[in-house]
Formats: sequence, C-alpha cells, structure tokens
Amino acid sequence: MMIEMFSYAFMQRAIIVGLLVSLCASLLGVSLVLRRFSMIGDGLSHVGFGALAVATVCSLEPLYFTIPVVTVTAILILRISERSKLGADSAIALISSSSLALGVMAISFVKGTNTDINNFLFGSLLAVGKKDAVFSIVLSLIVLLAYVLLYPRLFAITFDEVFARSQGLHANRYTMLLAILSALTIVLGMRMLGSLLISALIIFPCLTSMRVFKTYKAVTISSGVISAICFFTGITLSYSKGTPVGASIVTIHLLVFIAFTIIGALKESGVFAKQK
Repeated sequence: MMIEMFSYAFMQRAIIVGLLVSLCASLLGVSLVLRRFSMIGDGLSHVGFGALAVATVCSLEPLYFTIPVVTVTAILILRISERSKLGADSAIALISSSSLALGVMAISFVKGTNTDINNFLFGSLLAVGKKDAVFSIVLSLIVLLAYVLLYPRLFAITFDEVFARSQGLHANRYTMLLAILSALTIVLGMRMLGSLLISALIIFPCLTSMRVFKTYKAVTISSGVISAICFFTGITLSYSKGTPVGASIVTIHLLVFIAFTIIGALKESGVFAKQK
C-alpha cells in the first residue's frame, strides 16, 4: 500500500507540502501557545476560507489572492488588540465569524459548489496542484529559514517581552513577524487540511509536548517530531480508508495528546522513578 501511495504524483505533492507545513505550524505554534495567541490560527483560517471562496467565485488564483488577505488580517488583529478596547480574543472572534459568513455568502451565489465548500472546510488531497506545490514548498522553506534565524529573538519575546524591550529588542516587530509567518503557514496548509482543522496543527503539537517536556527547546523539538509523525500517519489513514485527510490527521493528534497526557501524569506521580 505504501508503494502504491507514493506512486501517485498528487500524493507525493501532498506529503511533501503537508510535512513542511506541519513542521512550520508546530514550530510557530510553540511561541503562539505560550504567548496565548493560539486562537489567532483559528481566526486566520476562517479568514482564509472567506478569501478562498471569493477567489473561487471571481476566478482568481486562490493562493495569490488569499495570502495577502490573511497576512493583512493578521496584522490588523494585532493592531486592534494593542490599540483598541477590544481584546485579542474579541478581535479574532469578530473578524473570523464575519469572514466565514462572507465566504459562505459569496460561494452560495455559484451553483454546484457543495463539494468545493467541503474541500475548503475539511481539506482535499487533490487540492494541491503542481504549481501550488512548488509555490508552497518555497514559501514553507522561507518560513522555516526565518524561524531558525530568528529563534533567539522569538524565544526572548515569548517568555519575557518586557525584558526583551529593555535589551533593545523591537518586540512589536517580531510579534508582527510571528503573526505574518503564521498567516503564511495557515494559508499554505488549509487547502489540503481544511480551514476548520488547520489551526489544530498549531495547537496540538505544542500542548502534547508540554504534557511531558518542560523546557522550551525540548518542547520545540518534540512538537516538530510529533507533527511530522501525526501528519504522515493521518495521511496514510486517509489514503487507505478513504477518510477526510484533515480529520484523519487531527484525530491522530488527539490520540497522541491523550497518550502523552497519560505519560505525563505517570511521570509526575513518580511511577517511572519507582520502576528504576
């Protein structure tokens, strides 16, 4: 079955793009979760759905239209949360629900789009074309490179933004960059994983790793490994059983989260120490 799965070009594209996007999402997710910005992924994915719907109705290139829209929205959410009386959670809820409604309204004017809506919401392996795959791979590598180069600064603003400012670090700029990188990652992955489930790739790996590991470096490395393994297991399950790819991957993440929670509880209770 594995040989057969890898023999198809669309599966090869989906696996390469999916692994890169999963890795990007898990690494960025550590900073987002620790800074309590985890719901920004959910909000931007809904904005992405609205942008994809408008692009489809207007016969525009989905990725080229959606990326700038979601990126600008990420910046807007941060600006609203910083300078308005609205909190970050309220700004995300307001923008995400409005975008989802506008997307559904836009796509409802076109007949025969039920399948497209399902693909947007829950993802489709066939959504990753050759052109989109190349574009997604290049952008994913840029996101990974940016993360590696900026790792010390992202670490600083994640744990103590006030101290980072006192050391001359422009915390606002790096927070903005974190949001932009997250927006790119969400857009790249949502066509395959779906707008309702892509945010799980940001949240689950970090929360799962934190059940067992306690240091930033260990959580970051563990998140990347868990994300890659869960993605590959989920996409294999989707191919073999015909289940939706996004739901399959998130289900595997849920099972791993439960397993790590049990391991973490046993570790804290001293079970492993007693066995030694």
